[in-house]
Amino acid sequence: MTTKRKSTAGYYHVSVEEARREFGISLRELKTLMQRRGYEGIRELNETHGGLQGLGQKLKTNLIGSLSDDETDLAMRVAAFGRNEIPLELPKTFLRHIFDALKDRTIVIIIIFAIISLVLSFYHPTREIFEGEIKPKKARVEWIEGAAIIIAVLIVVLAIGLNNWTRERLLRCFQWYNKFHQKFNVVRGNTVRQIPINDIVVGDICKIKYGDLLPADGVIIRSNDLKFDESSLTGESGLSEKHVSRDPFLLSGTQVME
Repeated sequence: MTTKRKSTAGYYHVSVEEARREFGISLRELKTLMQRRGYEGIRELNETHGGLQGLGQKLKTNLIGSLSDDETDLAMRVAAFGRNEIPLELPKTFLRHIFDALKDRTIVIIIIFAIISLVLSFYHPTREIFEGEIKPKKARVEWIEGAAIIIAVLIVVLAIGLNNWTRERLLRCFQWYNKFHQKFNVVRGNTVRQIPINDIVVGDICKIKYGDLLPADGVIIRSNDLKFDESSLTGESGLSEKHVSRDPFLLSGTQVME
């Protein structure tokens, strides 16, 4: 039996190891299956997992109906397979962005030549020992060129660092906004409803339509002339046809085009 405990906040806490034993397929096996494409993927789906029906049984999903609204079952799926989210990396500091900008090969070469120019500007072999008359000394301004180049490069580096730091902050704000506001159509309790994409669990049945950006990997159950734009992942400009009997595997981040 799986150990379940309901907290005061209304969420169920399930032991990870026991939750994984409740299902007939592991997270690693799911990842391996989703990495297959075309004939190889279909063969593994049919031979290893018993086709769509067998996969549904292992995931305890009713392919004709849907998952229920049972919070215990949903919590068990989260414990066994994890949440539908990409962990955010620790944000880089402004100084880290500056350091990364200084790694650019072009900037490094310019700085090296600017330092060489600056050093050479202070080297002036005197000719007074060869001349009988001492001429008045002139102001040395050759160092200005090297110093100006270094200052210009530092300004460029600061601008790049500031731009990257600002862009990262905006991206994180966008990710946090999507985490709580972006929703997707899911069939639960035999009804179609919109839920936050982070609340989608393994075994959910999603209803997709033209223009949707898939929030998770999946397998087609039913479709009719379905085509996807996978250029963001594969680099191929053409649309990829998807069908239950040919290529039923859908990838997160791809877009429904037909």
